[in-house]
Amino acid sequence: MNKTILSISPEMRAEFSRLNLCGNCNKFLQVLELIKKISQHQATVLIQGETGTGKENAARAIHYLGARATCPFIPINCATIADDLLESELFGHEKGAFTDARHTKEGLVAVANGGSLFLDEVDSLSPKAQASLLRFLQTQEYRPVGSKKILRANVRIIAATNADLKFLVEHKKFREDLYFRLNVLNLLMPPLRERKDDMGLIAENLLQRFAREYELPIKLLSEQSLLHLQQQPWPGNVREFENTLLRAYLLSSGQALDIGAELFADTVDLATGDEPDAEFYPGAGADFPGSFQDAKARAIVDFEKAYLMRVMQITHGNVTLAARIAGKERRALGKLLQKYHIDKSLYR
Repeated sequence: MNKTILSISPEMRAEFSRLNLCGNCNKFLQVLELIKKISQHQATVLIQGETGTGKENAARAIHYLGARATCPFIPINCATIADDLLESELFGHEKGAFTDARHTKEGLVAVANGGSLFLDEVDSLSPKAQASLLRFLQTQEYRPVGSKKILRANVRIIAATNADLKFLVEHKKFREDLYFRLNVLNLLMPPLRERKDDMGLIAENLLQRFAREYELPIKLLSEQSLLHLQQQPWPGNVREFENTLLRAYLLSSGQALDIGAELFADTVDLATGDEPDAEFYPGAGADFPGSFQDAKARAIVDFEKAYLMRVMQITHGNVTLAARIAGKERRALGKLLQKYHIDKSLYR
């Protein structure tokens, strides 16, 4: 039997499962083995992989399985912070350092002192931000914006990206020296399409978690439904799989989840929130089904309205939670609720 499989004990597998990392295929077990080794060291880590493969879960496992587990794990998405605010966010600022600096603020590096700072989408850092991060990695020293004091912090940096950093370095889009500083220990998360044999185990763990979170009975996934799921391409990987399974779990009335093609239907309105063209709607009560386009438009309207009413019922009118279940932005879901005159207050 493969040595990698034997080296992951049942206790360690349970710990990884608690951290939302589960699988039995050899490729994924090799990843778990590497995470276990990396967690025992303090060097900087670069986690690579497609979107939705579980890079943040891997970062949390590296932190919580290591010596820093009792100290903070602080995640930050570099793509969501404006360039002129990133230094302040990381290193803090003094009162009056810039227009909106009404109070002295501690940065995330200080908050994470003794623990780990997870930099997601690190490839989105501007050249200026890359230089600031490089300086901190080299010295573990930083200076809050507007301050003359040089401070120190004992922070482990774990970075993640779905981009090819080597390609970006070659094309002068990412600093080569920063790349080498980040890429001391490297972890590559495999896409779901390369570990489809794990989907049954992943689904089992997710369904148990859904039951706990939503205080609903545990539901089962039939072999036929699992086979259908395994045939999908999953460009969004485990994150897309989780959202799809959650929709099926919450909208299913029985104990067994019946997942078919309709769960993956490419409905224009749900994808974009746009209004369908009114000319596609035939007269009410017409015996003749009309054109294929007419019939499809009617089916979309019926499906969307029923789906929205059901998801509002399940979430008790919580639009934010409903948007998460639907896999949509909150604003787009709000537009659909307005379009069908669905009053969220009626479900609270």
